[in-house]
Amino acid sequence: MTSTTAVTAGAGTLSPSRRWAVLAVILAAEILDLIDATITNLAAPTITADLHAGPSFVQWLGASYALALGVLLVVGGRLGDKYGRRRVFLTGLAGFTAASVACGLATGPAILIAARLAQGAFGALLIPQGFGILGAVFPRDQIGKAFSAFGPVLGLSAVGGPILAATLIDTDPFGLGWRSMFLINIVLGGAALIAAHRFLPCDTGEPATVIDPRGSLLLAGAMSCLLFGLIDGSDHHWRPASWATLAVGAVFFALFARRQATAVSPLIQPSLFRNRGFVSGLTLGIAFFAAVSGLLYVISLFLQGGLGYTPLRTALTGSAPMAAGIVIASIACYQLIAKLGRTLILIGLATTLAGTLALAAAVHIWSTTTGPAVIVPAVLVIGLGMGTCFGTVYNITSATSPPTKQAPDPAP
Repeated sequence: MTSTTAVTAGAGTLSPSRRWAVLAVILAAEILDLIDATITNLAAPTITADLHAGPSFVQWLGASYALALGVLLVVGGRLGDKYGRRRVFLTGLAGFTAASVACGLATGPAILIAARLAQGAFGALLIPQGFGILGAVFPRDQIGKAFSAFGPVLGLSAVGGPILAATLIDTDPFGLGWRSMFLINIVLGGAALIAAHRFLPCDTGEPATVIDPRGSLLLAGAMSCLLFGLIDGSDHHWRPASWATLAVGAVFFALFARRQATAVSPLIQPSLFRNRGFVSGLTLGIAFFAAVSGLLYVISLFLQGGLGYTPLRTALTGSAPMAAGIVIASIACYQLIAKLGRTLILIGLATTLAGTLALAAAVHIWSTTTGPAVIVPAVLVIGLGMGTCFGTVYNITSATSPPTKQAPDPAP
């Protein structure tokens, strides 16, 4: 049976309403993951002061999560192939929720960083399964429509996380302070876990799947060295040790790439990278998400550290207008993707750049006297650009990617 036939057969076993319920579950897990990845952007100053942590703690608070996620993400996908995507998804979601509780109960910087590492590790089990499940339950002619929901939803989550964090910090429910940002996952994660158990289709996996240990170690070494080198360099004025760590990371990555080209069972199928549309979309998506994620972090720190805003005022001034822009652009662009295609991406990039330049000019001219009247319009324009890009990149990339091989059976 060809891979395309397998997908069609898997899609045919579920009713349309069940497919959309599966999409809702996958999106809920993605939202949960992204919110927890971004809430520390706004809450970092509050957490640092409460735990009496040093300056580097702010960077490691977010980087520890990214490190574990980046190191184990590909391995997590292969574990889903081997043991079944539903099983690994449920394991990742349960572990992510438990790690969130550990974050909320942390009594010191080291414990919180360790819990964030655990969050990232379980997130690496959780996230890859969603795309495989959707690719198996949706017919080929509908998969683009399903994936087009990811861009706007994830964009809103990226800015919604700081808004949620600010609201919880300022309202201080039950006197928990910043800890409530993580402990709320008892409710959110629990609800997602119940829905996932109810709606996700069962699959047996492929026990013969080989998880390349050498490739996994090389990828872990590359990601660890690259992230550590970047953080150490910014903390210590790019001392020789920072550059040496980055160089070692580059060597590990080159060895990993060679391993993928020669291994019998590589972690990443080389055939994916022979699809020019997929590679272009993937590269652009990584670069764009990295840029806007960093921008969100810088804006949050500037508003709190530079202008002295409270967390909630920071969210309302920076995150809320951006969220509005994402919603407006996502709704408008959904009707235009078929007509304009890749041109929408160029429009989105140009709009994001224009908003960023306007904000940078305002900060350069007025510095600590910059007011909301200048910040809000610039951030709104950035959100319009983000919303234009998000859904379009996902839609075009998924349309050019090869079909998934595994077709799950419906849950009993």
